[in-house]
Amino acid sequence: MKTYKLSFGTINIIDNKLAEVIVDEGIEIDNIMVGEYHDFLFSNLDPPFSLLINRKHSYAYTFEAQQKIAHLEEIKSIAVVVNTSGGLMSTKTLINVNGNAQLNIKIFRERESALLWLNGV
Repeated sequence: MKTYKLSFGTINIIDNKLAEVIVDEGIEIDNIMVGEYHDFLFSNLDPPFSLLINRKHSYAYTFEAQQKIAHLEEIKSIAVVVNTSGGLMSTKTLINVNGNAQLNIKIFRERESALLWLNGV
């Protein structure tokens, strides 16, 4: 597994079609960070790819970033690991912004369960 540090957090490349994203504590993700994130995914993964979003920390999105963060045709599936009720609420809100509910996305409490689901999709 390769690990990369970006301006907003860390991305672990698990394989050429799967990455784990861990955003740093207290970050507010904006459009510039979304662009950096998307560029990184296109440069380091083979589409269609899956994402494991590990919400270890508390962070937020600007409204504009919420609208763009998951809007990539190349995303096959997203598993989100949440540890807190705040993380769960934030994730559900993000899923529902602009109809993101159509994405193949699922919320988990444990990383291992999320990885099993992603590998089976």
